[in-house]
Amino acid sequence: MYIHNLDPVLLDFGFIAIRWYSLAYIFGIVIGWWLGKKIVKNFLLNVDFKFDVREFDDLITYLIISIIVGGRLGYVLFYNFEFYISNPAEIIKIWKGGMSFHGALIGIIIGTHLFSIRKNIPTFFFSRCYSVCFTNRNTIWENRKLYQWRTYW
Repeated sequence: MYIHNLDPVLLDFGFIAIRWYSLAYIFGIVIGWWLGKKIVKNFLLNVDFKFDVREFDDLITYLIISIIVGGRLGYVLFYNFEFYISNPAEIIKIWKGGMSFHGALIGIIIGTHLFSIRKNIPTFFFSRCYSVCFTNRNTIWENRKLYQWRTYW
């Protein structure tokens, strides 16, 4: 069995470091954005619903913020609540690590709902994108378990 000995930091520029874990989120967002637009365009061909596909780009901004806030708050609430209650200033220090997939998923659902309210679009219009697009992050990152890649970061 192969157990990697990779450094958790892919590139370190001194003032900013790019970690492998962040790449899973970045690639998941980019692939989800591309795939989500295709899903919405195809869906609009079959329904009598008015939606400008360019507004989907605005949704991505909501989702990126929702992923970061939801993922961080999920980590704080589900994994290390006692520490963060004692040290509330540490909550905003996302560069020290600590993101939760299920927190990000909850954040995405809330962010999409807020976007739908603001744009007067039915919330479940985007639900088919959830099932396909958000799982990209899991496909990219969580499949490491199939190959038994150990991560300590």
